[in-house]
Amino acid sequence: MSGGVVADSFAAVVADIRLESRTGIHGRWQMSLDRTEFVPGDTGVLEAVTRSGTRLEIPVVAVSVDEEGVVWHMVEKPLAAGTDVVGSRHVAA
Repeated sequence: MSGGVVADSFAAVVADIRLESRTGIHGRWQMSLDRTEFVPGDTGVLEAVTRSGTRLEIPVVAVSVDEEGVVWHMVEKPLAAGTDVVGSRHVAA
């Protein structure tokens, strides 16, 4: 992603996922993690490896916190709950 440098990476597990919105065939999903270093205003990437060994990079386009304090990472491609990920925040240079 442009406009920033990658901050330290962290390991996490996808805890929950929900559909935020859908426009035609395109959806925007919210994923919560068992731990995160993302805060509202951040963007970045979640990396995962599929069972077949394919490496995935899922851009985090926004971050929000709900009324219960759960941090939600907005993505356009969801990962299943229980998926191991490595998160990397992008911060201003």
